[in-house]
Amino acid sequence: MEQNICGHENMPPISNYILYAYRVLMKWLSFAFFGVHTLLLIVAIFPVMTAFIHPKKRFLKQSRRFVSAFFRYFVRMMCFMGIVEMDVDDRAAYRRLSSKIVVANHPSLLDVVMLISLIPNADCIVRGNLKRHTVVGGVIRRLYILNSLDFKELVAACTESLDQGNCIIFFPEGTRTPRSGELRLKKGAARLSLLLGCGIVPVHIGGTDKWGLGKHDPWTAFNHREKYVYRIRMRDEISPESVAGLPVPAAVRRLSGKIRDALQ
Repeated sequence: MEQNICGHENMPPISNYILYAYRVLMKWLSFAFFGVHTLLLIVAIFPVMTAFIHPKKRFLKQSRRFVSAFFRYFVRMMCFMGIVEMDVDDRAAYRRLSSKIVVANHPSLLDVVMLISLIPNADCIVRGNLKRHTVVGGVIRRLYILNSLDFKELVAACTESLDQGNCIIFFPEGTRTPRSGELRLKKGAARLSLLLGCGIVPVHIGGTDKWGLGKHDPWTAFNHREKYVYRIRMRDEISPESVAGLPVPAAVRRLSGKIRDALQ
């Protein structure tokens, strides 16, 4: 059941209060599990990997694959609990991706978890203030690219990551998608694609309404009628060569328009 609901007041009534309470409780337990095991990753697993896996490039590669495997386990656990369903078009296609910019809409808190679980060589551009986050900050500082970097440092980090065969996950909205579904994209992904000559792979995240996982949603909330269904679909790759010959500002606008069309 696809939904496009703007606010809590427009949500349908809760169909089963016992099931609803169960799903809220399982959501809380899932995030507690995620937090505890992320701290374990930082204080125990990463230090051991750092001591035995050299050089740094090899450590980063193995660490990203480890995080991807942990996220797959986490998603499967939520599916087993009956609060999440993950509907993916072609899992093998995500595993084959290499040296691409992966752009996606961002309807919920779990979107990056879903994508990294599918893409074992995933890098990610994340908000700089997340490096101070108590739970995930340690992982972010070690593995991923901060958007607070100086522009030249950001481009250098992206170039190095793509050269190593990683895919860079990018949410061009910069924040979670409004519940209205309206996309307001920033142009960073398009500029980066033009600058680096790297193809863009759009991924649309649809499914049921993610009430309780959206921006500013209460933690006590859940979809009133059903589990969270993540319907994930890979769109056709967008090549920067498709705008060759255009002035840079026009090329950026054209690429951003192609991204928006693919993510609608």
